[in-house]
Amino acid sequence: MKTSLNQMTTPALGYGEFLDLARKLGCIGVEVRNDLGRPLFDGIAPEEAGKMARDRGLRILGVSQVYPFNSWSDAIAAEVRDLIVAAKAAGGETISLIPRNDGTCGANGERQANLRIALREIKPMLEEAGMVALVEPLGFMRSSLREKAELVEAIDDLDARHVYKLVHDTFHHTLSDGGPMFADYTGIVHISGVVNPDLNVGQMEDEHRVLVDDKDRLGNIEQIAALYAAGYDGAISYECFSPETHALKDPEREIRVSFDFIASQLAEMAD
Repeated sequence: MKTSLNQMTTPALGYGEFLDLARKLGCIGVEVRNDLGRPLFDGIAPEEAGKMARDRGLRILGVSQVYPFNSWSDAIAAEVRDLIVAAKAAGGETISLIPRNDGTCGANGERQANLRIALREIKPMLEEAGMVALVEPLGFMRSSLREKAELVEAIDDLDARHVYKLVHDTFHHTLSDGGPMFADYTGIVHISGVVNPDLNVGQMEDEHRVLVDDKDRLGNIEQIAALYAAGYDGAISYECFSPETHALKDPEREIRVSFDFIASQLAEMAD
């Protein structure tokens, strides 16, 4: 399993500490974020931030994020350009585009049109930079992009598979009632677990996203196995939003235990 760590899982760690943790865990790379209440790379110059990752044998798999990318405007265009520049300077492989998630712009027809406008406008920016954008459908009912199928259709209509890939997030896949996985369009897989037995799926929120163990209700093992069976060979990246996970005293031990649990379950399924 090619493991990765998303900065949201351990947001209290400084950039260098975060890289050290990923290295100790045997990750192939990391995803860094600009929405943690502090500057991207903790204000370290992107060129130096990239070198810090490479010196530890890590790839910068993704640089997040532009939100809401599908409410197109001059301001969003500038954010996309700036993120592309920072990602390129750091040697980052992708940028992340997150759809509007506030209950607006979700009407049938409106949301598809907004998606296509944004993807069409961003496409030449990505082509010029030689960059790929990861687009993440969010499964919440309030999201303006819930279904992977709508995203795939838009990508195909724009002949843009070379610059757009989707994020398969096990949490959001469950919230959007599952459906096709589109492994060949998938650029990265985000994992997290929900273990609270008192929640129905419609009540699950980011704050409930913890490490995966034998109490997981999202079917992480089954989803990863299905993606592998369909040909996915990329990174499996931990993205936990729960304050409980953020407060772990020994995140290296806890994350390692969870990665090992997932790997052992996948091995059992393969036998």
